Amino acid sequence: MLSAAGAMLFALAAPLFAQQSATDRLIASELASSQAYETLAHLTDEIGPRLSGSKQAAAAVEWTTERFRAWGIDIRNEPVMVPHWVRGREEAQLVSHMDQKIVLTALGGSVATPENGITAEVVEVNDFDELQALGTKVKGKIVYFNNPMDMELVRARHSFEAYRKAVAFRGAGASRAAEFGAVAALIRSVGSASLRTPHTGSLHYDPKQPKIPAAAMTAEDAMLIDRLIKRGQKVRMHLVLTPRELPDVKSFNVVAEIKGSEHPEEIVVIGGHLDSWDLGTGAIDDGSGVAMVMETMRLIKQLDIHPRRTIRCVLFMNEENGLRGGKQYFEDHKSEKHIAAIETDAGAAAPTGFTTTLNGDALSAMDARMQSSLSKLGAARFETSKETGADTSFLVAAGVTGFSLIPDPLHYFDYHHTPADTLDKVDAHELALDSAAIAALAVAIADGGV
Repeated sequence: MLSAAGAMLFALAAPLFAQQSATDRLIASELASSQAYETLAHLTDEIGPRLSGSKQAAAAVEWTTERFRAWGIDIRNEPVMVPHWVRGREEAQLVSHMDQKIVLTALGGSVATPENGITAEVVEVNDFDELQALGTKVKGKIVYFNNPMDMELVRARHSFEAYRKAVAFRGAGASRAAEFGAVAALIRSVGSASLRTPHTGSLHYDPKQPKIPAAAMTAEDAMLIDRLIKRGQKVRMHLVLTPRELPDVKSFNVVAEIKGSEHPEEIVVIGGHLDSWDLGTGAIDDGSGVAMVMETMRLIKQLDIHPRRTIRCVLFMNEENGLRGGKQYFEDHKSEKHIAAIETDAGAAAPTGFTTTLNGDALSAMDARMQSSLSKLGAARFETSKETGADTSFLVAAGVTGFSLIPDPLHYFDYHHTPADTLDKVDAHELALDSAAIAALAVAIADGGV
């Protein structure tokens, strides 16, 4: 018979024992399953690219909703109005150099050139300071931002740091060039590898400046133009882009929920984004994240695990070109008590750990608490970061503790936002490891808090 002190210790430890048992069961079940990969295969191969406003995005909402319903999980669709931008013709030739073809793709949200295109000299700058120095000398010309990723950072597996530096020109380059009278803007595709494959991504127009068309060239074509200009040659390009911005479309965030057994009002959000760019089929960005969070919910339901707090899965719509799903979710639910937001939007390579907004003693405590379960997956490392995901950033800014899965980033930007973002880039076992890591963390926090 336990003493009073022993009984008290047992009572305090019981949730920890239950948590350990639950996470071990989740991990073992996931690693013995191929369901995450099957989910991803359907999303990418059967539905395909899922740009906001498209029929494929609508089909993805319908299919994921039905999957949750078939698994017996509470599910609802929460409306959000999303942009509907469609890609058109994308053509470029160097009229100054034997009409050589340049392979490029319009940046998301770009306006079109005139129907017959633009023919103008290309002026190269390495940064915004060089653009400022040239000033109105770029008037009537096409500005090319030579913005390669820092491959030393990539090889050191600081790929997202390299991306953040290079992507600044994709976001703001067109408006900065328009300020001085440029007629179009080009960037070198923001990627860590290229087989003459362009990388798209959103731009952000400054409402104070004229809107000019913008595109990303493949690394090979960007380097060609760089070489020609460095030889002192005048480079002239004929550019045709015909994207269109159609009226906004009603879409949905897909919200699935398993109510907490003791504190249902306290919510742990796990999320990825359901939309993708239109060039590939969005396997690494972010079909894999969708598969991970769906799999977490399926496992909890199938294994009859009853977390103390509510676990809510959100498949956000419109992360890629507007973040409207993340914004709408925050507006709809900001009065609720969210205790953590776990986002997965960094691919599906083998997990290495998590970033989190926790720091100091809280970080150390989380690290120690998750070592036993996550070390089995190679995912037991926790690092402090101010940013843990785009869709959940609104929750985090409001004070919710953020977490983000870190799959090995070495090759992520080889395929990111390209036609090569397809199912074959994902290893089924690595996706299962990722799914198990998300499930283990979600249940641990739902049971033990942060």
